[in-house]
Formats: sequence, structure tokens, C-alpha cells
Amino acid sequence: MSGRRKITRSAGIVRKLRLALLVLPALLLLSGCFMVGPDYRRPEPEAPAAWLSPLDGGLETGQPALGELAGWWRVLHDPVLDRLEEKASSGNLDLRIARSRVREARARWGITRAGLFPRIDASGSYNKHRLSEENHGTGDSERLYQAGFDAGWEIDVFGGTRRAVEAAEAEVGATREELHAALVSLQAEVAFNYLMLRTDQARLKAARDNIVVQKKTCDLNDSLYKAGLIDKLSYEQSRFSLEHTRSRVPTFLSRIEKDCNRLAVLLGTTPGSLQAELVKPRPVPELPPKLAVGIPAETLRRRPDIRRAERRLAAATARIGQATADLYPKFHLFGTIGLESLHYDTLWRWASRSWGYGPGVTWNIFDAGAIRRNIEVQTELQKQSLADYEQTVLMAREEVENAIVAYAREQQRRRYLQAAVKAAAEAVRLAQDQFQAGLVDFNNVLVTQLSLLALEDERAQSDGLAAANLVRLYKALGGGWKWQEPPVTEKGTPAVQPPAEPGPAGKPG
Repeated sequence: MSGRRKITRSAGIVRKLRLALLVLPALLLLSGCFMVGPDYRRPEPEAPAAWLSPLDGGLETGQPALGELAGWWRVLHDPVLDRLEEKASSGNLDLRIARSRVREARARWGITRAGLFPRIDASGSYNKHRLSEENHGTGDSERLYQAGFDAGWEIDVFGGTRRAVEAAEAEVGATREELHAALVSLQAEVAFNYLMLRTDQARLKAARDNIVVQKKTCDLNDSLYKAGLIDKLSYEQSRFSLEHTRSRVPTFLSRIEKDCNRLAVLLGTTPGSLQAELVKPRPVPELPPKLAVGIPAETLRRRPDIRRAERRLAAATARIGQATADLYPKFHLFGTIGLESLHYDTLWRWASRSWGYGPGVTWNIFDAGAIRRNIEVQTELQKQSLADYEQTVLMAREEVENAIVAYAREQQRRRYLQAAVKAAAEAVRLAQDQFQAGLVDFNNVLVTQLSLLALEDERAQSDGLAAANLVRLYKALGGGWKWQEPPVTEKGTPAVQPPAEPGPAGKPG
């Protein structure tokens, strides 16, 4: 009789195993090919065939090389700027934060992806309890020893977990583009402040050069006044012109100190640490004679802010499917195997074994519409992400068009100012000669000297502004990082790959 029960029990176990083997492949098949929610299709930003603004001032339509865009500041041929950019890429604290955020997003992606796999837990326990003397009549105590493994797996039939993985992977891409955007902004900011420093040094030099000339004129007028050859008005005019020019020097020195301190902070060092390196004046770097700006479509695909907005849109789209999966049942498989015994010395015997397994299903039948409201929320968030993407594209096009116009127009202004400075210098020479010959009064000399000072100062500012406009143009073009178009799947989404770690300093992957 006992043997028959064993055979019957064994046959029941076999039937259950057969049923599990039949159901499990079907669930696995469903979990691999079916996902609810919209499939993401990568948008292609609308772009004209060419820039609307005229390409003047050495601008060309040719496609700049990727290496040139990645290290655009090298076209200025300034070794000091090259060193500053390299140090900033490795020492800036904003970049350090951005790299940490990429690693954080990558870790979150790993946490989400772990939901696709079974979970196995090991456990062990010891329990001692006393039996009720009132109910059991003995009042004895019992011990229970347990050890074993528990396994559970939620089969992702409707793709909720896979959609969550999609969203997490897109967020990794977005944080990586934030890193690229931070790098582009940093390099532009370093160049801006460096050019501002050289501009202030050029303006200081122009003021000091004029002080030398005005000091000679003031000394000459002092001698002429004491000799009774000119009146006191001419002397005082030359004196107030000299003192006014001298008053500009402290302002420029203060600006130079601020420029150096700002650069130090951008490089991640203490203010004042760059004075020794930057105190020696250098001219504002010369602009390249030719500059390729490429075509709008390439620029819009390369800019990190557009790529970041696109990845945010992909994540928002995936979250719609993640929310939709909550409408459907969730299927689980669980199993446990272990040992149980009332005595520790018999716990490890074969007879102490215990096990259990089985499928499970849960289904949210009623939640007062919370799931559908969540789907609506995610849908609206996706619409907002799409609008943000479109707005980012429009603003990028505006930034490039404005940068092209500003760069070209400042070239024209510089040429006019250079001619004006040359004419003003000649006017000063002629006015001084005529004044010394007694043909004109000193007011003519004063007017020409003040005009020359103003024009030289304006030319120095124009030199710096022209170089700054080159920086703005390269920033608008998305230069400053090594861009490579990712492979794209048939659905238009970037090919799924494990998110990579941020690259080395200054070279994010």
C-alpha cells in the first residue's frame, strides 16, 4: 500500500513538471516578443539645406573635420589657451559632477535591468518556542532549525520591465549628453575669459601708451606756460587729459585680476594661482582666414543639448509603456528548497529536505482609475518632452544664425576701426606739429589725442569681441567634444548597448 502511494505521488509530480514545462516556454515566448505601449521612433530635426545668414568674413560652407571641432580653440594658435583648456577639462568641478551623474545613471540602469532576471535568496533560522501547558498539557519547549534557498521570477509578459529598462537606458544617454554639454560650455567659458583677459591687457597697453604721449605733451606745455608762450588753459587741458587717462589704469588692473581669478576657478584651482602664468601680456589671438561651418543638419545632430532632449523624449515614450503594463496581469514563478529539523544534528540529513514550487498571477482589478490616470500623466509628459525637443532645435538654429552674423559683421567693424586708428594717429602727429609751429591752439591736439585713445580702446575691444564671436560660433556648432553618430536600429532608435563609463578627463566617451 505504501509503495502504491509513492508511485501515485511520483506520477503527480511528473504531471506538474510537464505542465510547468508546457506553460513556461509559452510565457517566455510572450515575454520576449510582446510589449505594450508606443515604440519610440527617433525624430529627425528639420533643417534647411544651407544657413540663412550670408557667410562673410572668411566663413565657408565646407564641413569642418571632427578633430577640428573637438579642439576648436587650437585654430587660435595660442599655447597658453591650449594649456588652460586641457587643465579645465581635467580639473573643473562642474565636469566632475557631470561625470558622477553619468555613473549614477548607469548604476540605476543596472538596478532596473536586474528586474528581468530571477531572484534567489538564501536563508537560515533557529526558532525555539514553548508549547502551551493549558492546550498541550506538557509545557515543553521545541526547537526548529531551517536552511534553504528561495527563488522568484516575475515573467515580463507585457514588457513593463523592459520599458523601464528602455527609459533607464535613455536617461543614461541624456546624462552623457549633459556631460558633453557641460564640456562644450566649459571650454567656451574658458576661452571667453581668456580672451577677455587679453582684451583688458590690450586696453591697458593702449592707455599706457597714450599716457606716455600725453605726459610728454603735458611736460612740454608746462615748460611753454612757464616761459609765457601759452596760456594756463592749454596747460590745464593737457593735464586733465593725462590724469583722465591715468584714471583708467586701475580699472583695467582690477579687471585683469578678476579675469585671472575666474579662470583659476574654471580650472578647479584657487583664485590667484594663475597670476604668474597669465601676468605677462599677450596679444589677442589672430583669427583664422577661413572657417568652415558645415551644414545645418550636421550641426543639429551634433549639438549635445539637442541630443539630450532627444534622449529625454525616448525615456518619456518608454515610460508610457511601463505605465500601460500595469493594466495587465503579472505572472510569477516561485520555488523553494531547503532543510527543516527539530534537532540540529539531523538538519543535514536527506530526510530533512523540503521543497515547493508553483506559478502565481496578480492582477489589479480595481484601483479607481489610478493606472489609467498614470498613463495619461506619462503621455502628457511625453508631449512636453517632444515640445522641449522642438524648442531646443529652434533655439539651436537661432544661436547658430546669430553667431554667423555677429562673426561676419565684427570683421567689417574691425577693418573700419583699424583704418580709423591709423587716421587718428596721423591726425595727432599733424596737430602736434602745427601746435608747436604756432599754427593752431592746443584744443586741436587735445581733441585728436582723446579721439586716438578712444579709437585704440575700441579697436582693442573689437579684437577681443571678434575672437569671442569665433568662440560663440564654435559653441553654437556643437564643437568641443568628440562626436560620433551612434548606430540606429530599424525603428529609428539608437542601438541598445550597455551604457559606457564616462571617458577620461576632457574626453567623455
